[in-house]
Amino acid sequence: MKIDKLPPGARFHWKGRNYTKVGPMTAAADVGGVDFIPKHATLQPIPGEAWAAKAEQEPAPALDSAKVRAAFEAYHRTALRLVDDAGRLELESARVRFLAEIG
Repeated sequence: MKIDKLPPGARFHWKGRNYTKVGPMTAAADVGGVDFIPKHATLQPIPGEAWAAKAEQEPAPALDSAKVRAAFEAYHRTALRLVDDAGRLELESARVRFLAEIG
């Protein structure tokens, strides 16, 4: 779970310490002090916390297949510009396999 998805007062574990969310991007450590929690940090629930049970029930958002395909094709175009002819053949083969895997 990410800090911006937690309600104020939610308790979580991060970097070996237990915290309570006190602000949009800040949390108070159980051992004292307030720390900035980066938005990219993945926080672990403390067993028994109400938000933890809810987080376990929430399904992961589905990927948009059109966005995945577009991002892959943009990456592939860049990769093709950076390799020699032999590398291009391998990349094209890998592209075909990748697209077949994702359907």
